[in-house]
Amino acid sequence: MGHLKIAIRGAGVVLAALLGTATAVAAAAPPDFTGVWTSAAPTPGGNSAPQGGALPLTPYARARVDAYNKLTNGTDDSPGRWCVGTGMPGSMLGSGSYPMEIIQRPEQITIIYEAHTEVRRIYLGDRNAAPEDRIPGRNGYSSGRWEGNVLVVETDNLVDQVDQRTPHSDEAKIVERYSLDGVDNQGRRILKAEMTMTDPKFYTAPVVQTKRWAEVPNGRLLPYECPEEMWLDRIAERAKEAGVPNPFNP
Repeated sequence: MGHLKIAIRGAGVVLAALLGTATAVAAAAPPDFTGVWTSAAPTPGGNSAPQGGALPLTPYARARVDAYNKLTNGTDDSPGRWCVGTGMPGSMLGSGSYPMEIIQRPEQITIIYEAHTEVRRIYLGDRNAAPEDRIPGRNGYSSGRWEGNVLVVETDNLVDQVDQRTPHSDEAKIVERYSLDGVDNQGRRILKAEMTMTDPKFYTAPVVQTKRWAEVPNGRLLPYECPEEMWLDRIAERAKEAGVPNPFNP
């Protein structure tokens, strides 16, 4: 009987230890950002304006930006006008009032921006591709890691982009830190991203910007059919040039 009591007490100790470990693991689990988020009201420091005022452009970058502006000022030409996604960091900082959706898994976080249907994939741990297999692009390559409750995302493999509000060269490196930042007056969770971009070719100092989003309960993204709109506009233009009825809008 004594041995049985000891065995039961021993099993209880083991069970308590296991339960304690499970509780500790649960407490250490990172927050879940899954859901649809829309731009929150600006806060001190701005949602997308650089901290400290104007961008600290190098003379080389200023000349490039001025040349681009001379070509496009007074026109409606922009990447979006021709169905080209904004790219980082503009896709994260801008997008106007368009929402974004986050789909979170332990090995990968996918962000879909409604504007231009831009998609970013943030890889964690072993899901990351080898450096030599990472393909440059307007949104670059993003790898993430958790530091407590903060998601740290490092993005490189960017291409030269002089055609966005925060231009940069292909040497740019971006670090984002995502965290929950309380709730707003409607009780919605607030997601905050603090971004730091370094680019020795384009900037004399790091560019630091902050963005906040409010969660949209049961939210959904709408289709953004930019290529189809361009096609319909082109058909209407050709119909007018040819003096024939528009087959899509007779």
